[in-house]
Amino acid sequence: MLEEEYDQRRQLPPHLRPAPPAEPGFEYEIRPATAEDLPNVREIYNHYVLNSSVTFDEKPLTLVALRKKFAVATKLAMPYLVAENPRGNLLGVAWVFPWQGDTASRKVVEVSIYLGPAATGKGLGKVLLERLLADAKTAGIREVIAVIADRGAEASIQMHKKFGFKEIGRMGKVGYKFDRWLGTVMLQKKLR
Repeated sequence: MLEEEYDQRRQLPPHLRPAPPAEPGFEYEIRPATAEDLPNVREIYNHYVLNSSVTFDEKPLTLVALRKKFAVATKLAMPYLVAENPRGNLLGVAWVFPWQGDTASRKVVEVSIYLGPAATGKGLGKVLLERLLADAKTAGIREVIAVIADRGAEASIQMHKKFGFKEIGRMGKVGYKFDRWLGTVMLQKKLR
């Protein structure tokens, strides 16, 4: 055995130890999404497809499909936002899209917010929702609907309620993912 294994290393008393490095602040900028953001948006969304039941999608979203949806949102002047940190990494995404994908219903939209795994629990979802609602109102949208999974999304339901969304219904067993039945909670907010 080595001598240092017998002798315990001396340590400075706590008041003489250097302070640990400061946690970097959680900084971000919220801005309109661009086509260049879509590969990163897809990565954030597909994380939820593969690892959670907050979306009932079972197959990862392709870049082609995402580009089509983004093109429709852009054509209709729908808010589509990203949160980006100072290093240029996307932390989250939020968008509205015509209810049921029907462009005739463009004054009634469904809201979607997805955060990167490292950005959850830090208040970013609230900031994105607040900005998204303000931008949706400016865009002339009248009603916003949130369709949220009834399991594992209690925080999302409560966040929407804090922003004035009212529960308008529940549907049970409308999705089957990860070997279990899932339902949805529907909430609605009037903007005009």
